[in-house]
Amino acid sequence: MFDQITPLVVELAASPLVYVVLVALCFVDGFFPPVPSESALVAIAAVAATSGQPVLAGVLVAAALGAIAGDSVAYWIGRRIGLARLARSKRPRIAAAFGFAERQMQRRSASLILIGRYIPVGRVAVNMTAGATRLPYRRFLAISSLAGLAWSATSIGIALAASSVLHEPIVAALVSMVVAAGLGIAVDRVIGSISRRRDARAAAAATAEAAPAVVAPATTAPPAAVPTAAPSTTTRPAPRLAHTGETARP
Repeated sequence: MFDQITPLVVELAASPLVYVVLVALCFVDGFFPPVPSESALVAIAAVAATSGQPVLAGVLVAAALGAIAGDSVAYWIGRRIGLARLARSKRPRIAAAFGFAERQMQRRSASLILIGRYIPVGRVAVNMTAGATRLPYRRFLAISSLAGLAWSATSIGIALAASSVLHEPIVAALVSMVVAAGLGIAVDRVIGSISRRRDARAAAAATAEAAPAVVAPATTAPPAAVPTAAPSTTTRPAPRLAHTGETARP
């Protein structure tokens, strides 16, 4: 079966239009996650590694340019919409992604953008949050360019590794797509686990700070002794008897 399909696939991969298609897929995927840019990239790279067409350097540049442009679109969408509207998404997973990106953007924007590029939904949330939080576009563009190149090179590396073992272009492409998807899921799980642990520690610290401090019982001082008045030693003068001339009777 592969003997009949492989020549057609190689012929299509040799067309210059493959670069245009790859740029378009990576561009749209930057702000619309359902587009399978990773799958297309690793599949084309696997075919290129086993057949020599298209040129791998061209595949690398095309994917990186499309990814960088798509990330910029997501940035400007987030800047236009604003952070409050992004966080009010009705889908829990998307709302959680935006919430995590918001908490981490100010502290570690570079690592967040770099890692987010490997997560289909995560990269859109990160890039939109970067725009919504007013991260300077020059800084964002520099980080996004590095992330796009790293993502493209990693995807091609996966395809090369699969092609070195599986010399059939279509099989190598399928295995590469599975590995690339697994990498995205693994990164998503790791980031989610780290986020939950940090949130748990922050909640525990906040609870500890809000708990009322234990106050030691105050010792009551004994009441002060009330001075008692000393008994008066003053003797009253003896009453004087008036002399009336009468004789005292017994």
